[in-house]
Amino acid sequence: MEISDELLCLFSAEVRDDGDRYTIEVPKREIDTGSVEPGGVYRVALIEREGAVADEGGTADSPAPTDGPQPPVERGEIRYVEIEDLGKQGDGIARVERGYVIIVPDTEVGERVKIEITEVKSNFAVGEVIDDAV
Repeated sequence: MEISDELLCLFSAEVRDDGDRYTIEVPKREIDTGSVEPGGVYRVALIEREGAVADEGGTADSPAPTDGPQPPVERGEIRYVEIEDLGKQGDGIARVERGYVIIVPDTEVGERVKIEITEVKSNFAVGEVIDDAV
């Protein structure tokens, strides 16, 4: 499956029947990190999970749903990234697999840097520049 470079966030959610409409809840963490904003209009792609279960508990044959995919980076990992954007507080932003965001302080758009991942959260990581001559 091809995933667009324009992917802002990726999460699992239940489609809820609210009578005359159906809703999907966006996790608060996606709003908190600025991936999406309340009132914004976004394109939504739905992907059926293989082996999905209808209830929250799961069974021995079908595991319970998780919060979604694990971050594609680990603390201490070394990466080469290109700064694509600046965050609201002026920090550089790089995107890696699945559009996962890495915040890199003290960088500028267009810079290619070697970083060490210093902090990993479910929807973003923080990296520290260890070589800016890349």
